[in-house]
Amino acid sequence: MEAIKILGVKVNNTTKEEALEFIKKGLKKRGKKIKIFTPNPEIIVFANNNKWFKTILNACDLALPDAIGVIWAAKLLGKNFKERIAGADFMEMLCQEAEKRGFTVGLLGGGAKIAEKTAECLLQKYPKLKIVFASSEWAYQSDKTNIDILFVALGFPKQEQWIDENLPKIPVRAAMAVGGSFDYISGAVPRAPLFIRKVGFEWLFRLIIQPWRLKRQLALLRFVLLVLKERFSLKGKV
Repeated sequence: MEAIKILGVKVNNTTKEEALEFIKKGLKKRGKKIKIFTPNPEIIVFANNNKWFKTILNACDLALPDAIGVIWAAKLLGKNFKERIAGADFMEMLCQEAEKRGFTVGLLGGGAKIAEKTAECLLQKYPKLKIVFASSEWAYQSDKTNIDILFVALGFPKQEQWIDENLPKIPVRAAMAVGGSFDYISGAVPRAPLFIRKVGFEWLFRLIIQPWRLKRQLALLRFVLLVLKERFSLKGKV
C-alpha cells in the first residue's frame, strides 16, 4: 500500500474502504498479524525525537492519516492523501464489519471501567458484535476464543509499544492503537460536532473542554516548524 513519509514517519495513502479491505484480507491469512497505527502531529514529533519509537511506527502494517495536521503537512510537501481517516470513526467502521462477519473484538485500556462502558455502547449500536474482552489491563485467558481485532487505548507511545512487543505472542490477529477513542464512544468525553471535525478544528474543541491538554498541544507548533523546515530544505534541493 502506498505510503507518504511525514518527517520520516510513514502514513499510508488510502481510503477507509481500501484500509478496511486490507484488514479483511489480512484476517483471512493464517498466521498473519496486523498492526494498525494512527500517526498524528504529536505522535510524529515524539517519533522525531525518539528513533526507537519511529522504528516501531514504521514497522506497522497500516498507518492511517488520522489528523488534519498530517493532511496539511503532506500538501505542503507536495503530496496529497486521498482522505483523512479519523481513528475513532475507523474503529467503529471495523466494529460494524466485525458484526457482519462474526469477527471477535477486544477492548484494552482507557480509564477505570471505560473499556467496559465502551463495550456496552458498541453493543447498543451493533447488538451482534462479539466482544470477548474488555478491560483496562491485559488479563486474557488463553482458553477463550482468539481475538480477531484488539483495540488498544493506552495513549501513545505506550499503546504502540505494547502492540509491537505483545502482538506476536498473544492470541490476537490484528491490533489497532486508538488513543482516546474509548472516551468518545463511551461518552466519557464529548466529541466535537461533525462540522467542526470537517473543517479540522477538532483539536481546538478538545482543548477547550480539556484545557490541561495545552502543554501537549504545543507539539503542534513544533510539528509546523519541522514541516516548514523540511519544505524549505526540499525546495533548496530543486
